[in-house]
Amino acid sequence: MDNVTAVIPPTRQRTAQALRRATGRLATAATSRMDDAMPWFKDLSAKNRSLVGLIVQAGIKEFVGWYAGGASADTAKPDLAASMFGVAPRALTGIITLQQTVDLVRLSIEVVEANIDDLLGAEDAADVHEAIGRYAREVAFATAEVYARAAEQRGAWDARLEALVVDAVLRAETDEVVLSRASALGWDADLQLCAVLGHAPDGIGLDAAMEEVRRRARAHDMHTLCAVQGDRLVALLGGIEDPLEAAEHIADLFADGPVVVGPLAKGLATAAESARAALSAYRAAPGWPDAPRPARSQSFLPERALAGDAWAHRYLIEHLYQPLVEARSTLIETLAAYFAAGGGLEATGRALFVHPNTVRYRLKQVAELTGFTPTDSRDALALQVALILGRQQDH
Repeated sequence: MDNVTAVIPPTRQRTAQALRRATGRLATAATSRMDDAMPWFKDLSAKNRSLVGLIVQAGIKEFVGWYAGGASADTAKPDLAASMFGVAPRALTGIITLQQTVDLVRLSIEVVEANIDDLLGAEDAADVHEAIGRYAREVAFATAEVYARAAEQRGAWDARLEALVVDAVLRAETDEVVLSRASALGWDADLQLCAVLGHAPDGIGLDAAMEEVRRRARAHDMHTLCAVQGDRLVALLGGIEDPLEAAEHIADLFADGPVVVGPLAKGLATAAESARAALSAYRAAPGWPDAPRPARSQSFLPERALAGDAWAHRYLIEHLYQPLVEARSTLIETLAAYFAAGGGLEATGRALFVHPNTVRYRLKQVAELTGFTPTDSRDALALQVALILGRQQDH
């Protein structure tokens, strides 16, 4: 289309001049109406009330300029959002909501429309009333554009902040800066939490999976922080009592492979302990391909110790081997004989010259002391590794 200067009828030029002269009066009327119709406006500080007033005045001036230029779709300015809201977009998007802004714009337009008949003749007023309807639609789109852009920027910033917090937890660097960042994300530092690790979905499924983790967490009254670390998806679940039960709500959102759950941590400051245990179990998980999803990190103690996890090594000695040594030597002797006999009570009894019921009683004592049952295959593996590590240390 050729650029041709629009010819504005004299009547419209005259009407536009009348509207320009009345801009201050209209803005004052709109501000006065806000005091009565919008309770939240009264609660704003003087500075923010002034910023709102600037937006109202800019909107009225923009309408007059738009109307004077022809008031058609072809003459509507594409930068309406910048011209109206550019006076203080960042200052206000964090203070008043989108709904409040829509109400504000609607009220301003109503005030202008209510005063048109007093400012203009009947014929001119009818044309302006029609133009206001078209302009209101333009303003609505401009308002949505400003807040959509602000929400997008805030979402991107929150995602970066969330990733920094999760990374700090995994690296055991939860200092005051990290706690402050978590607080900015709405996280209570005293919440009980656990870390959940698993393979991250590929491609476009990753963002969808992370958003679904957050949605399910909210649905079950949990808080969550999510981030991707290499090929791992990490979720910190807060406000929980049972880590395994909490992880079961999101386990299916991880890609194929192990999903491990760290122990309960008393707050974000100690969350690194849960994350470290979960990460160690995740790395050792290939040694137990049939592990349930999700599985507690403690369930992987044998694999973790064999993989070189010093913490798992110490735990097996201190919590499994040492209590048996300190109790009485017959427990260690019975446990070793039981494993050597392939788990047979009668064969163990013959080897020790005791009744099978005595073997059964001693194995029950082992379970009570350690929390690991020798007759359970997984617990038996942990006890066997603990025996080996303990004997090596004693030697």
